[in-house]
Amino acid sequence: MAEMSNYLEGALINAVLRNTAYTSPTTVYLALYTSDPTDADTGTEVSGNGYARQAITFGAPSNGVTTNSAAIEFPQATGSWGTVTHVGIRDALTTGNLLFHTPLDASKTIATGDVFRVAIGSLSVTLA
Repeated sequence: MAEMSNYLEGALINAVLRNTAYTSPTTVYLALYTSDPTDADTGTEVSGNGYARQAITFGAPSNGVTTNSAAIEFPQATGSWGTVTHVGIRDALTTGNLLFHTPLDASKTIATGDVFRVAIGSLSVTLA
């Protein structure tokens, strides 16, 4: 995942090149989307039927890459979530700002009773 949102691009340029403070979020969350969130944060995030964004922890970066250091597990779907095509990293449990986004390697249809999981080390963020 290396696609930064417009929000994060502006915040980092301002912080690094313009000495404008940027407060890093204390927790970041994985969000699931049924359409591309795009850099402008215009995608359709899953909602309802037991869906809630999940907190992510990352390990220390190496050569510009970091991966999730703990498994990420969403609650069991109580109804259809549709076909998840993209994921995004956001700075708040609800609303907030999109930071990074990427398509899944393979779309996943989430039906009633399904659980969406991301194994340790399977979600990576690369800055290059």
